[in-house]
Amino acid sequence: MFTLITAASTSKAYSLKNSLGSEPVLLGDYAALPAVFINSGKLIQLPDPAGQSYVHQFLALCLDRNIDKIWPLDSREQDLLLNSAQLFAEYGITIIINDQL
Repeated sequence: MFTLITAASTSKAYSLKNSLGSEPVLLGDYAALPAVFINSGKLIQLPDPAGQSYVHQFLALCLDRNIDKIWPLDSREQDLLLNSAQLFAEYGITIIINDQL
């Protein structure tokens, strides 16, 4: 199982990744990412939170990628995912928010 950290284009994402130690982590972002990083598997493209089916696309991505924990660092993502936390929990996926970051 993997932990997903969003906002991969920010330094906060890399700081969080480093603080998690040896836990298997994926970094992703809905902002445009260099194709070379996506193709190499170092980053994953996330759905845009402005999309109408954002939550369902995000859930499908988590299930496809064996993600069981999400650290949404973008405030829009946080709001949408927290509002759907029960749905994600039904699939064994935890949304983690830490205002201390």
